[in-house]
Amino acid sequence: MNTIRDLKKSDLIKAYIDSGFSAETAAAEIDFAIEIISGLTPKDLIVGIMPSLKDLQKIYDAVQTRLSTRQPMAQILGYAFFMGNKFEVSINTLIPRPETELLVRKAIDIIKEKDFKQILDIGTGSGCIACMIAKNTRSQVLGVDVSNDALKIALNNAMHLDLMNRALFRKSDLFSKIREDEKFDMIVSNPPYIPLKDRPHLQIEVRDFEPETALYTQDDSGLEYYEKISSKAHQYLNTNGYLAFETGDTQAEKVKAIMTDCAFKNIEILKDVTGIQRVVCGVLNI
Repeated sequence: MNTIRDLKKSDLIKAYIDSGFSAETAAAEIDFAIEIISGLTPKDLIVGIMPSLKDLQKIYDAVQTRLSTRQPMAQILGYAFFMGNKFEVSINTLIPRPETELLVRKAIDIIKEKDFKQILDIGTGSGCIACMIAKNTRSQVLGVDVSNDALKIALNNAMHLDLMNRALFRKSDLFSKIREDEKFDMIVSNPPYIPLKDRPHLQIEVRDFEPETALYTQDDSGLEYYEKISSKAHQYLNTNGYLAFETGDTQAEKVKAIMTDCAFKNIEILKDVTGIQRVVCGVLNI
């Protein structure tokens, strides 16, 4: 490649592969960068619509940063897609992942079936769970987080999606700033579930770039937050209220046992597209 004008997608894919990435990852991330930076989809490229030279330079720079630092492309660009919507992200928020869609879709199904109105999202981060529940139901969702920086991002996303007064946000360490008289029909959470001792074994993209407070637990099992939330959930749930979690790869049965001990019944475990038990939900039996 002599100049940025000569930049081709195949050149970028080769650069990815030379850096140890798969061709599939390369193509997906490049398409993502092109769409975020220029607004062009893969279909646009197929019919010959090309990014401007200015956008080509931005795409090239983003790829170079990605390959030289291993920083996630979503953080480099400041956005990620979740359930078909664009969300602002930063180093202070987890990057929304496809697995979390299973949790959100299950929550939406229950909320619609039961006509639930008040939902609590614990550890809201970018607000993707809170916003998608609010967008797809008639409920009002309160998202809480310990990070002021994450809450600013969540509020920006709610504003962008025109969800003001539908998705609300508050600084709170779990239930610490939830009033005793506040009651919810459902509590949903994708809490930290990676034991801190496992940090050295994580991908560089996660270990070095995503926020520690959203990832790690201090116990050796990764169950710390499931226990804390489940044990107090009954104080904030309405009669027949639901609790729904996303869980780590091997944690679902253990989380089910925790919820059973905390007076939840009819507990379901849902598998994601890869067959991993990913979501656990149940109804309060009090």
